Amino acid sequence: MHVPLLDLQAQYQSIRTEIDAAVSDVFASQAFIGGPTVEACEAAVAAYCGCTYGIGMSSGTDALLAALMAEGMGPGDEVITTPYTFFATAGSIHRLGATPVFVDIDPATFTIDPARIEPAVTERTRAIMPVHLYGRTAEMEPIAAIAARHGLSTIEDACQAIGAEDGGRRAGAMGDYGCFSFYPSKNLPAAGDAGMITTADPDRAHRLRILRNHGMNSKYTHSMIGGNFRLDALQAAVIQVKLPHLDAWTEARQDNAARYAQLFEEHGLVSDPVVLPRIDAADDGERHVVNQYVIRVPRRDDLRDHLRAHDVGCEVYYSIPLHLQECFRDLGYRKGDFPASEEAAHETLAIPIYPELSNDAAAYVVATIAAFYRG
Repeated sequence: MHVPLLDLQAQYQSIRTEIDAAVSDVFASQAFIGGPTVEACEAAVAAYCGCTYGIGMSSGTDALLAALMAEGMGPGDEVITTPYTFFATAGSIHRLGATPVFVDIDPATFTIDPARIEPAVTERTRAIMPVHLYGRTAEMEPIAAIAARHGLSTIEDACQAIGAEDGGRRAGAMGDYGCFSFYPSKNLPAAGDAGMITTADPDRAHRLRILRNHGMNSKYTHSMIGGNFRLDALQAAVIQVKLPHLDAWTEARQDNAARYAQLFEEHGLVSDPVVLPRIDAADDGERHVVNQYVIRVPRRDDLRDHLRAHDVGCEVYYSIPLHLQECFRDLGYRKGDFPASEEAAHETLAIPIYPELSNDAAAYVVATIAAFYRG
């Protein structure tokens, strides 16, 4: 059986007529930059996230960068974040001349450990950038309290977590900014690169709209230095079509996660050797949207090779944590500084969780893992 890590064709075929019509409408209008399609998409995503304003961006990376620019981040400033994340999180900080200050993760959730944040605050700290990873949020209540005590801004890297909740509040509505990616592997995928920032602050929203258009507040009049971070109307049209389907797709991912838990239990693999991801119950005010289903396993690389040999898609995310990346050597971190992040980088493996994953396919994935460990 062939089980891909992600099946975009299955999703597209289910809504092909809607997608094709929406894209055709944009071509008919010839309004590719800005305009009503982008504005409608921004309003719809902001409402879904429980936020007042949505500002379309060209990618999740540019969303992070623009949020930092809106806060005036630059040389001498520090931003606290996690080393166990995609490169764009710390890369966007460094690009502005600011310094990413890493704090280790909670090994149970893979998100930044709030208990370790306050000791990392210095007189140069300007912001905290928690990452909502693999579809679950960071623990935002204690993070927000730390930010309030020290007068820091909070920039949620919510690129993997649209619709996720912490204490009943949605990702993107708990900080000063929520930064989203609509990259094709995300739960709400565009047809290429696309992103968005959510905020409840009208002044921040105004600055972001200017920044994304070269800092231009009227034609050829520039009040600040920005960039070309605009969301294309074609991508906005695709996102708008897909947004009404998002909750159903999320429920399918959650059902697949529950099915995996049952299958791993039936094979006697839970805890030893396979540690399953922690997915809290919805009645606790938490909502895990399962962007990735990431297990911890011994002999991870050997299992990855075994799965691929049996035509099962899988992926190692963040095999080298950011503090050990060559480009951040000047920050002075060393191996062993963040043991939970380093262990996660060595032990974790993502297996298929896309909404259209069949029962038979999930059973085959787990059986193939069982064969590797049990023979």
